[in-house]
Amino acid sequence: MSRLNGKVAVVTGGGSGIGEAIARRFGQEGASVAILDLNTENADKVAAEIESAGGKAKAFACNVADSANVKEVFKAVEKEFGGVTTLVNNAGIAHIGKVHETEPEDLDKIYNVNIKGVYNCLHTAVKHFLNNGGGSIVNMASVASTMGIPDRFAYSTSKGAVYMMTKSVAVDYLENNIRCNCISPARVHTPFVDGYLAKTYPGQEKEMFEKLSKTQPIGRMGQPEEIASLALFLASDEAGFITGSDYLIDGGFNNLKV
Repeated sequence: MSRLNGKVAVVTGGGSGIGEAIARRFGQEGASVAILDLNTENADKVAAEIESAGGKAKAFACNVADSANVKEVFKAVEKEFGGVTTLVNNAGIAHIGKVHETEPEDLDKIYNVNIKGVYNCLHTAVKHFLNNGGGSIVNMASVASTMGIPDRFAYSTSKGAVYMMTKSVAVDYLENNIRCNCISPARVHTPFVDGYLAKTYPGQEKEMFEKLSKTQPIGRMGQPEEIASLALFLASDEAGFITGSDYLIDGGFNNLKV
């Protein structure tokens, strides 16, 4: 298991959910993994478990919405592991509501994390890649990037931006050995889903979990490890001929939904 040997990977939001699964998988495959997260307690735990399994990892407290903080953290990662070769833009937040239910402060919050946060990491990482001879970027988009999802105005807006940032970076750096792709999951079973159900449907968690699971034609939610497997492929040299692509991983949601 050495598909990422010699790689230095930055994974944002790597302390839980999809980001945690990606960080663990990258560590198993030989990468030195920098786990960026606001929650350093969770990120430290993930990093320690990767290290105890024989990998290399370290947690870094980072607010991706703060450009100065992002630059400082990338410098710290480079000092710790060497030149950054891989970025996974996974950190993100959700918002539920139609446009008339979305207040300006709601949109600002989504923008700062899901759009500006991705931009901050792209802006910094690409500068490192240009100095290091290239690199690979995997952005976490969503099925909401390219199709309408009820009650997700702000979230869909942000993920549409991630989709187009991916295309733009891919075309701009073709001659610089920098690849940029994105992954578009449907609903994935993460701690966020469990927290949402407990808060919104107390006492009905099991019933609502089954209902949400069945919104995917395949009949279940995705697992974080399944997203991690796709991220691993796109980050590895096996995907060296792939850039500017969006990969649906949605249990048939986008094409088979009836």
